Formats: sequence, C-alpha cells, structure tokens
Amino acid sequence: MPAGYRIGILSDTHGLLRMDVTEALKGCGAILHGGDINRQEILDQLEQIAPVYAVRGNNDKEWAEHIPETLTVSFGRVTFFMIHNRKMIAREDLDGADVVIYGHSHRYEERCGKLCGESGTGSRLWLNPGSCGPRRFAQPITMAVMEIEENGSCRVERIDLSHKGGILRRRATACRSTSAAGGVWTAGDEASAASEEAEDDAMKLPANIQDLVPLVIKEMKRGRPVAEIAKKTGLSYELTEQICRLYVTHPGVDLDGILRRMGI
Repeated sequence: MPAGYRIGILSDTHGLLRMDVTEALKGCGAILHGGDINRQEILDQLEQIAPVYAVRGNNDKEWAEHIPETLTVSFGRVTFFMIHNRKMIAREDLDGADVVIYGHSHRYEERCGKLCGESGTGSRLWLNPGSCGPRRFAQPITMAVMEIEENGSCRVERIDLSHKGGILRRRATACRSTSAAGGVWTAGDEASAASEEAEDDAMKLPANIQDLVPLVIKEMKRGRPVAEIAKKTGLSYELTEQICRLYVTHPGVDLDGILRRMGI
C-alpha cells in the first residue's frame, strides 16, 4: 500500500450523496460507509470514486440484503471493524481491530481506548463520522478522511459541511503512533472541538421552539405552504420543512415525540 493512502469514512447518507461529499472523497483509495445508505444508487456513485466497503443499517431494507451487518477489513497495518449500531457489538467482534467504524446516531463521535476489561497493549479508535446525508435539525453535516502511512501511523481529519454548500472546516482530530506494540491512538489538539456543531445560524433552534412546533403543525394541517409557515413562525424554511416532514412520516407522533426526535 502506498504512503499517504487516503480512506473516506462516512455514514447515514439516507439516499442523499452531496456534491461536496464526492469532492472531499476525491483522491481516496477506499471508502467506508457505516450504514443507512437507503439506495443502491448511492453505493454505485461512490464506487465510481473508489472501492466501497459498507455495512447494512436499520433503514437498509430488502434491497440491501446482500450487504453485511458487520465487516472487518484491513489496509496495510490497520484493521477496521464496521457496524451500524455500536450497541450491537459483541466483544469477540473486536479481536484485532485497530479502528471501530459505526453510525446510527448522526452525531460525530471519536474516542480512544478499549472496552472495559480488555487486556493487551495499544489502544483502539472508535469513530462515528456522523451523517453527511439530509440534515437532522441543528445537527452538523460531517464525514471523515483518514490517511495511513506505510509504517501504520495514521491521521484522522474531521470534515464539516454546510447545508448551503461547501466545506465549513477541516481539522485533524486523532492520530496513531506505531511506537508501541499494536499502535497507540491519541487525541489531536482539536479533539475537544470534535463534538461541537458546525457554525450555521440557519438551523439554530430558537429558545421558544417548544411553542413554535405546535404552531407549525397547526398551520400545516390547514394546508399552508412551508414558506408561509416559516414566515409566520420566524423559523428557517429548512427547519420548518423538516418539522412538517417529521410529523407526516411518523403517523400518530405527538409533540413530545417530535421534540425528542429534535434532540430537545
């Protein structure tokens, strides 16, 4: 494997492959997808960039029966274990894994270490690249790129995307040294910022969102267009549209259910 080998890491595209994602993946020698792909066409498009290694998510139904629920793949001296939902991991699945890739929560997460009770030298990187598909309310749109050197050292870069188009920021968040047996993952200087949401005022939740959601639903039931509801409530068009879509796609959901899905 050549030095500077790049691997694109993404998850939860939910049927949407953004142009900015394909741009960020250019130059990658492989792409890892953590599940909730939703359409075969997404994988086909990604395959035009680089070989794709994917696992099946809970929203990947009949069309994805050929996609495994777990996958172990190695690049040079680095072994990846992939699964959609981290809670479904069995301890034996992680034997020999240097990096665990997962998704499901739509939130970027990165931590170094092993499961409680595990022995052995070195450490393991747990990496959820977040979601780079349709934006879920105020959550950021994220993915990651990893560079692996011939000696097994690695560097992870978090990429934040804007829903308006373009890359908001790129920052190194973790690295792997091969100075100890099995490799040692350490947090980068930006690790504390890795859980921050991208700065994007268009989707900030106002303090009175709990009062505005019922109003949005009431106006939607009256047949008002999204643009008119957004103007009346003072919410952004995108946030208003997502509240309406959430109500429509979850029959019987009440206000508390909608707020929970919005992370409130």
